[in-house]
Amino acid sequence: MSRVLIVEDQTAVARALGVLFEVHDIPYLYARGPSEALSAVAGGAVGLVMQDMNFSPGATSGEEGVALFRAIRRLDAAMPVLLMTAWTSLETAVALVREGANDYLAKPWDDEKLLASVRTLLRLRALEAENSRLRSARAKPREELARRYDLCGIVYESDAMHRVVSLSVQVARSDLPVLITGPNGSGKEKVAEILQANSLRRAKPFIRVNAGGLPDELLESELFGAEAGAYTGSRRLRIGRFEAADGGTLFLDEIGNLSAAGQMKLLRVLQSSEFERLGSSETRRVDVRVLCATNADLPAAIAAGRFREDLFFRLNVIELAVPSLKDRPDDVRPLAESVLAGLPPAPSGHRWTLSAEAERAMEDHPWPGNVRELMNRIQRGALVAAGESLTPSDLGLEGGEGAPGPLPAGEKAAFEELLRRHGGSVSRAAQELGLSRQALYRRMERLGIVLERRPR
Repeated sequence: MSRVLIVEDQTAVARALGVLFEVHDIPYLYARGPSEALSAVAGGAVGLVMQDMNFSPGATSGEEGVALFRAIRRLDAAMPVLLMTAWTSLETAVALVREGANDYLAKPWDDEKLLASVRTLLRLRALEAENSRLRSARAKPREELARRYDLCGIVYESDAMHRVVSLSVQVARSDLPVLITGPNGSGKEKVAEILQANSLRRAKPFIRVNAGGLPDELLESELFGAEAGAYTGSRRLRIGRFEAADGGTLFLDEIGNLSAAGQMKLLRVLQSSEFERLGSSETRRVDVRVLCATNADLPAAIAAGRFREDLFFRLNVIELAVPSLKDRPDDVRPLAESVLAGLPPAPSGHRWTLSAEAERAMEDHPWPGNVRELMNRIQRGALVAAGESLTPSDLGLEGGEGAPGPLPAGEKAAFEELLRRHGGSVSRAAQELGLSRQALYRRMERLGIVLERRPR
């Protein structure tokens, strides 16, 4: 079990805490000041820091405690920190909680409240350590995939996205059409890039077209080209996208919005690899691999008569379904860190970070706009933020947008019944509630729900 590090320069206070922990079988160690504390944290055996706010004789401002807290976070960003404060530095302690400190206790403390906070934070630390171990084990196949293939800078951690990426590189060398499905902003175009980058056509043209955005009067000339004078205003030869992609790959985005006329013309070129430029009777042949993407439910569109069934089966030889960000919450943090790393430095010269409150708001947010929404919120936050650590307000996640949803009636009993129904699986219970695992764990901690770990 990790130990509690007591950082306290007053011997009597430190001893009183030590006795309390000994009585309740909580391992601990002492540090008389910041230097000893940082050495202990760097040593790796600390699971929770309980730190005073002042260490020098006569000091009351709390500035020493602020400096120590920030130094601890630089060493270990996930280290739980519990602040001990007298009334003179209470305001400073509250400000540190906004920066990510877990809680504060006023001196003299209440033994029961202190013990409850310590046990909760030690459990959370143990849970984070287990999650870190699992993430490390999961990272190995991802690292191997990145070593063997060009993943085009895609950022993910979830198993759901790993399956999509793994299948993408597996089918990349085939010339068969691929249909990439998923909601807007989820990363369909990135999957298309991975397919092209690992194909036998990677050195040849990669042409992208928003097929759903082409009106019928421009569709034919855009895809197949037009001779000079073929229509009013056309004064020179226009090379179409199929011809430009000859030998390479053509990516048709928003294929579900293609008109009936557009669907018919696309089907013909997919079946025969032949087409004529607008205004020409000369038949041309191309060698093009076609990738398509859509956020539409094509089987439903077929049933409603809005999409050709024969075109669907021509396109859907291989389907890659990209999940929404709501369904892969493990990707939120790595995606956010990637976006932050790509931003210009903050006015202070340091790189942007997320406050603990912002991280919690992002974990709880349902992300209806998916990865695109996440990128936009962080970029917006960097424009309006007062400091280098983005807050929920900076991200537009204040006022309930990022807050947990309403709890069921009879909260604790309802949560316990939910977990029993799912055999103790937090992942499945969180999915039913529409929450991330992290958000559900926090609610369990608030309600005092602890899962029993039974030997297998």
